[in-house]
Amino acid sequence: MVHFDVLTLFPSMFDGPLDESILKRAQESGRLSIALHNIRDYTTDKHHVTDDAPYGGGGGMVMKPEPIFAAVEAIVTREEDVPIILLSPQGRLFTHAVAAELSHCPRIVLICGRYEGVDERVRQHLVTDEISIGDYVLTGGELAAMVIIDAVTRLVPGALGHPAAVLDDSHAGGLLEGPHYTRPAVFRGWEVPEVLRSGDHGAVARWRRQQALRRTLERRPDLSAQADLTPRERELLAMWEGELHSQDDAEGD
Repeated sequence: MVHFDVLTLFPSMFDGPLDESILKRAQESGRLSIALHNIRDYTTDKHHVTDDAPYGGGGGMVMKPEPIFAAVEAIVTREEDVPIILLSPQGRLFTHAVAAELSHCPRIVLICGRYEGVDERVRQHLVTDEISIGDYVLTGGELAAMVIIDAVTRLVPGALGHPAAVLDDSHAGGLLEGPHYTRPAVFRGWEVPEVLRSGDHGAVARWRRQQALRRTLERRPDLSAQADLTPRERELLAMWEGELHSQDDAEGD
């Protein structure tokens, strides 16, 4: 079971994505709960102002510290050991390993940044972590929050229909996932590999592992270099890498 408290200026953005598919079923089964908190509700002025011009000048507006502090302190007590995460392009990169780490937390607070960013005192004195979902800038942290909620929920035991489903996901074991096929066995003359129709589970497992190795080498060689591989798998990678270099040399002639 994991609970997310999401602090946002635009809670209506979450309508829809959180009420479909796996996230919906996880909430219905009690494995996931989500509370949306409108930061504007924690302002004290009649206009519910949550941002102001930056000291020192410059473009854009900065989210004020008071309502963010008030919101977090109204939700989480000082005694609770809860990750308070600011979603920011300056944060550590969100990966499968980070999702797995967070899946063990019973409660997580996500703060959705907006505009030019948040007052630095929020970073220095309130949040415990900053996370970025990629090296690019979004208009706000809401989409990043949805990505994190989805990725973490998939790793909560029982959230997926098959308990082993997450074990073979891309990045779960350090490799990209290999190809998948379903019926029909022949489509427009393209056949499903015979090994997948053989009923030999050992052969299928070996084929899938090799396909995952090759796909990772072709698309993310940085991952294959870091993966935990057997000596035989290292030999296969070296052979395939030589084949790829030969193809590149031939295409360059």
